[in-house]
Amino acid sequence: MSEPADSSTRYTVAVRALCEFTAKQGDLDLRFTPSPTAQEGIAGHAVVTARRGDGYRTEVSLSGDHGPLHVRGRADGYDARENLLEEIKTYRGQLASMPDNHRHLHWAQLRVYGHLLCAELGLEQVNLALVYYEIGSGHETVLRETRSAPELRALFEEQCGRFIAWAEQELRHREARDAALAALPFPHAAFRPGQRQLAETVFKANSAGRCLLAQAPTGIGKTVGSLFPVLKAAPNQRIDKIFFLAAKTPGRQLALDAAATIRGASPSLPLRVLELAARDKACEHPDKACQGTSCPLAKGFYDRLPAARAAALDVPVLDRAALRAVGLAHDVCPYYLGSEMARWSDVVVGDYNYYFDGGAMLYALAQANGWRASVLVDEAHNMVARARAMYSSRIDRAALRLARAAAPAPVKKTLTKLARAWGEIDAHAPHPYQVLPAPPEKFLSALQGATSAINDHLAEQAVPLDPALQEFLFDALAFGRLAESFGEHSLCDVARQDQGKDTTLSIRNVVPAPFLKSRFDDAHSVTLFSATLSPWHYFADLLGLPPDTGWVDVESPFTAGQLQVTIAADISTRYQHRAASLAPIARLMAEQYARQPGNYLAFFSSFDYLAQAADLFARQHPEVPVWRQERRMSERERAAFLDRFEPNGRGVGFAVLGGAFGEGVDLPGARLIGAFVATLGLPQLNPVNEQLRARMQAMFGAGYDYTYLYPGLQKVVQAAGRVIRTEQDQGVVYLIDDRFDTPGVRALLPRWWQQ
Repeated sequence: MSEPADSSTRYTVAVRALCEFTAKQGDLDLRFTPSPTAQEGIAGHAVVTARRGDGYRTEVSLSGDHGPLHVRGRADGYDARENLLEEIKTYRGQLASMPDNHRHLHWAQLRVYGHLLCAELGLEQVNLALVYYEIGSGHETVLRETRSAPELRALFEEQCGRFIAWAEQELRHREARDAALAALPFPHAAFRPGQRQLAETVFKANSAGRCLLAQAPTGIGKTVGSLFPVLKAAPNQRIDKIFFLAAKTPGRQLALDAAATIRGASPSLPLRVLELAARDKACEHPDKACQGTSCPLAKGFYDRLPAARAAALDVPVLDRAALRAVGLAHDVCPYYLGSEMARWSDVVVGDYNYYFDGGAMLYALAQANGWRASVLVDEAHNMVARARAMYSSRIDRAALRLARAAAPAPVKKTLTKLARAWGEIDAHAPHPYQVLPAPPEKFLSALQGATSAINDHLAEQAVPLDPALQEFLFDALAFGRLAESFGEHSLCDVARQDQGKDTTLSIRNVVPAPFLKSRFDDAHSVTLFSATLSPWHYFADLLGLPPDTGWVDVESPFTAGQLQVTIAADISTRYQHRAASLAPIARLMAEQYARQPGNYLAFFSSFDYLAQAADLFARQHPEVPVWRQERRMSERERAAFLDRFEPNGRGVGFAVLGGAFGEGVDLPGARLIGAFVATLGLPQLNPVNEQLRARMQAMFGAGYDYTYLYPGLQKVVQAAGRVIRTEQDQGVVYLIDDRFDTPGVRALLPRWWQQ
């Protein structure tokens, strides 16, 4: 082995990452297989290691150097008496069905560990064993070989030799990137008012390695104002990756535009930017399975990946279109090329789930590779609802019935047993909606038996599952995983449907904090920013932010003179008053339009309320152009809705508060001169929300505020924020409901509004 490189020019790589780069070959094969869950894998490792004798070492940390490479990892186990190093892999079903390229990769990893062990202990040779543990039967299959230290060293040096050119290229890129970032100028002639305060606070948070909640008004340039300071902090803080996460596609585009703006000010900046799109939007062959015998872009994927990977590095901004172009040029799947390029990009733009959900790819990569990551969360007022959804699950008895009808005999027996256990739940929960203390143990046992039977059948037959059976399996696995961590942070409930014939069993997350805490703790810094992050303790409590998280309320660059805010306190939009509210709302809108014709948005709490208001307004004022949001609009239909807001145009667009047009929409200047918000945006009063309110009251002493008031007013402020986008804009906002005139509600509205 060569002498270690100087730390400033050393490239650290995990054993697994090294071998995946150099030893993966053949087809991409991502068909659903009955692989063990993470919990089952951990348990399986524990079973195998518990069978070994005294003196058996587990999780053996090993490392070594070759040229600029510092290779490190943890071998599963070592028995000094037998001089035996083991790599343990858990699986389900028939070992013979495991693809050859998986076995090849496993041996490559084990042989690297073997070399590192020989070097550390001065061994002349070592016995190596791949231990395959079948979760269902508990059977071990052990494949052994004995290798000499010189053999293993040669194999190790061959692996490193195939990676060194890439590593040296990455070192040069990192050195050039950090030098350029240290000298990076702000991409505009000057900061906008408020933008400098935001940028300075984000920079300080990253310099201190702290998390930050930043409330900043819409229109100050939050995207550039948050991304630029993290880039500036990256060299001194040794930040490896910046993850820019958005709730919706427009937010991702804003991040890509901001990166382009920053690069435009420094054309030679060696910054690699990647957009991760959802698989269903990036897939070229949605009718084909992700395997070589089905999809041409999966056939030989790993053989063609090196050339595609090298070509992708020549594209500074790998957005969805660029990834597709590179992927198709090299006959590899664009979606999985994107997953690969996340390892080699500096800024990765994607959805929240890539870092925060249970199987988050970016979080897993950061942990496996020891990355120091700074995370930016755009429109972070969405995080509570999105995180709750990530850690919630439901299964339907109707789906069980369909699955049982499609199941083969061995599986049908376990599904029948599950149906009986479900029947017992229904018998003891006769109400339309009922909360259970916890997921019933008998039901969970039957559910585990059913999923195991389906997995065993799939492993033995190696044929695709019936769609109904597969869908139920996915739902059941998700439900079972959440049941393992069930606690005060979640609710388990039963709801009746179809006149009580069928029930739905749900685990609903109420407080995401226990699941998200590690995500915040393991990042170098996480900045959550939005125009509506008040009050800060609501987000800190529910998301599990660290105690030293910073908070900044950025001063608005806008003045009260730009926005006339009027509270229509003589109108109630409560459900029981809606019919009576329609005529005065139509009159108020018509009077404002007559005073100042132009483009307006009118927001209502539901599609039904919207339809009633739009119909009445159109009948009474046919001279005013009207267009409305419809249910389940396509991207093209949403674009057409927004295209109606032409500069100096005239008319009223009717929309649902909290929907596609309530945030993330930019209509500056005369494209939009006013908004009517005919609701407080309070979530619907129903049994689920009332349970959530009770839990919020018990945990935080603020049940109504945490469940209804804060989420509702966040949507109101977001919708009103569509009106004033620049320091030159002028507009009006009508808040239509008497409750807007109460002190508690007024206190939650932006300080710069003149009411």
